[in-house]
Amino acid sequence: MTSTDARRDRLSSFLRERRALLQPEDVGLPPRTRRRTEGLRRDDVALLAGLSTSWYTALEQGRDVRPSDRVLEELSRVLRLSPEERDYLFALAQNRPAPLADDAGHLVSSSALRLLKSLRLPAYVLNARWDVVAWNRSAELCFYDFALMPPAERNIMKILMTDTIWRADPEEYEVILQRVVAKLRLDYSHAPTDTSIQDLIAEMNETSPTFRRLWQTNLVSRTEQGIHTHHLRNFGQITLENSGYMLEEDPALRLIIFSPVDDAEMERFDRFLRDFEQRERHVGSTIEALY
Repeated sequence: MTSTDARRDRLSSFLRERRALLQPEDVGLPPRTRRRTEGLRRDDVALLAGLSTSWYTALEQGRDVRPSDRVLEELSRVLRLSPEERDYLFALAQNRPAPLADDAGHLVSSSALRLLKSLRLPAYVLNARWDVVAWNRSAELCFYDFALMPPAERNIMKILMTDTIWRADPEEYEVILQRVVAKLRLDYSHAPTDTSIQDLIAEMNETSPTFRRLWQTNLVSRTEQGIHTHHLRNFGQITLENSGYMLEEDPALRLIIFSPVDDAEMERFDRFLRDFEQRERHVGSTIEALY
């Protein structure tokens, strides 16, 4: 048996099992008093998903049919699949990861927030639209006080295009922009129906000639990872390497961590944090003494 045949067998078994778990009344169909089939019938699923019974039967029987993204999304809806089951359906049917679901409702888990808080290095979590949805104390000290920014403006693409502090070195700035725009294009291809990403691209094309120029180049990149010299607020210049990690509980979210590029830069960064923490303790002690 080939790997393709094995995948089709697993797909067939998965669809049958999920169909058997639902009753007609669960999906708005009238109950049947005499049923030879446990759960929904194939023609029920086909009707609800807008498919022909013969085509759906061929898919469930493991024949060589090629379901589109739209068909798989409809089957996910009809069979009431969880996000994990939806991903599994796409993997079996198309041998690739599922497109990212629309961004509404993506929340950072409590475990991811604890990890973020525990990191001494600057780090934040981005959604598929490149909005900063969570950050740690070091990111606040080094980059921006995100809590004071309107949520719609906590967007890395907007920040890079509008904040002049990133333009100190024009050549490096161009490299950064090429990389992030190329990564955004790939992210968009994974979530083509996400209107929030569409709106961001439309806004950036309208307001930023630089973005518009780079978007027209059709550059594509799997990662925005790179080494760049940053001018950090409260700190000054330092060379950092950024790396991204997809959060397992939600592929639409990724953790971005900024690490000093060598031991000397790490020592400078640690010294900065120690000095800042010492100043904070001093200010806290002074306020406590006043009261």
